[in-house]
Amino acid sequence: MIVQTQKKAYICRRFNRKRVKMNLAQINISRLLEPIDSPLLADFVADLDRINAIAEQSKGFVWRLKDENSNDATAINPFDDDMILINMSVWETIEDLKDFAYRSNHVEVFMKRAKWFERLPVAHTALWNVPEGHIPTPEEGRDRLLHLREHGETEHAFSFRKVF
Repeated sequence: MIVQTQKKAYICRRFNRKRVKMNLAQINISRLLEPIDSPLLADFVADLDRINAIAEQSKGFVWRLKDENSNDATAINPFDDDMILINMSVWETIEDLKDFAYRSNHVEVFMKRAKWFERLPVAHTALWNVPEGHIPTPEEGRDRLLHLREHGETEHAFSFRKVF
């Protein structure tokens, strides 16, 4: 059973009543209008380090996906489409993720997304609960997003509109 407190979510295991702290994982994808190295994307690429630093310094930030050879995830893609960029991260609470996404300087980039990315007609963000310490893989994120698209919002994958 999931018990919500003001700032933390816990799972109570039925038999040993051990409490496991839960975090929130997220994946969001975007489909580029042009290749990542095109002049159109230059402003976006130039701002990645700044925006990633804002995330890492934000309250409740736990982890974000990044390539071993860079400070971003632009080279990581579990989809069969080279024009898709993925972003994955883990947060202590959904409130912490919302604060970063909608109430920090991240909003500056978020508001310009139409300049760089296609508008996707399907779900492009999925959220799910993970035990503290779990680092999701890109394939896990892809599978959660595809599950959300196929089954709608469930405990397995959900959105900001309906949190489990």
